[in-house]
Amino acid sequence: MNIKAAVIEKKGEPFTISELELRPPQQGEVLVKVVACGVCHTDDVARNQIIPVPLPAVFGHEGCGVILETGPGVTEFKAGDKVGFSYGYCGTCEACRTGKPYGCKENRRLNFSGVQFDNTKRLWKDDMFVSSFFGQGAFATHAVVHVNNLIPVAEDIDLKMVAPMGCGIQTGAGAVLNYLRPSADSSIIITGCGPVGLSAVMAAKIAGCTTIIACDVVLSRLDLALEFGATDVINSREVKDVPARARELTGGLGCHYAIDCTGNGNCVRQSLNCTRSLGTCVVLGATQELTIHVEEELMGIGKTLVGLVEGCSIPKIFIPQLLDYYRKGMFPFDKLITYYPFEEINRAFEDTKNGSVLKAVLCMN
Repeated sequence: MNIKAAVIEKKGEPFTISELELRPPQQGEVLVKVVACGVCHTDDVARNQIIPVPLPAVFGHEGCGVILETGPGVTEFKAGDKVGFSYGYCGTCEACRTGKPYGCKENRRLNFSGVQFDNTKRLWKDDMFVSSFFGQGAFATHAVVHVNNLIPVAEDIDLKMVAPMGCGIQTGAGAVLNYLRPSADSSIIITGCGPVGLSAVMAAKIAGCTTIIACDVVLSRLDLALEFGATDVINSREVKDVPARARELTGGLGCHYAIDCTGNGNCVRQSLNCTRSLGTCVVLGATQELTIHVEEELMGIGKTLVGLVEGCSIPKIFIPQLLDYYRKGMFPFDKLITYYPFEEINRAFEDTKNGSVLKAVLCMN
């Protein structure tokens, strides 16, 4: 079938909406009419080939939509089902078999190599195959997606609101609820209050942390963090020694936990130094380089520095849990979203980059 999709032909260029051929779903796949797709920093990183993805490519990995057709072997879903999209995993490696698909040995192939589950492609343009990001390529009117990437969405949920949950939101919330699992009397600092960081703030409130510190340089984001449950905020543009301020807010000890969402090595080091002895610092941003004094800042005081993938989330389980928190008024992630028509994809990326919106979501119709 012919579809419209936003295509990147060369590194770093703007998106061009073009007509492509989408071939039918194969074993274990479904054809989905895409309703909406979130704009994520990972899309931009890959578009600029910091994470290399074969070009030309259709990006977009936070899609959602309605199933139109199922391929051979699909029994879990049927035509008419509302679904969200998330990352791909093989289902058979050691990590997958032990309930940790976010650590799948096939993660890079299934999400960043541009191919589908069976190592082939479904998109075609001008006698050339086109890559699909995360095995979905959801910056498009339609997508062929493997069942492992799909999340069922209940009828009472506005489908287009689910779009950003497949990556950024589950990453921030999952870092708290799936990995750290903090005790109710604990303290946490979250640096970088974009959608990932603010999702972590909401999750820390759900977990019952008694001290939740949000750190950023944008006042509006710090105000929103307070609305979402932060007990304290630090404007790191004004506070020269953030670790010292974190210690002041935690009885001189530092935080039990830190989450860094900035992708900046200096900020990661700062977050690590905001934690107390035996504390844990989680890195969620795509950080390139980091320099620390291992004995003084890590090993010598028994700290943990860890990088997480997708918030250690099993999307089919965790995203419905987050939606249940939303129903109960405990996880108001919808306040992060600004919607754009699909045709305004380049403006959505620019507004995201300059910080004028928190979470852009493209609506396909």
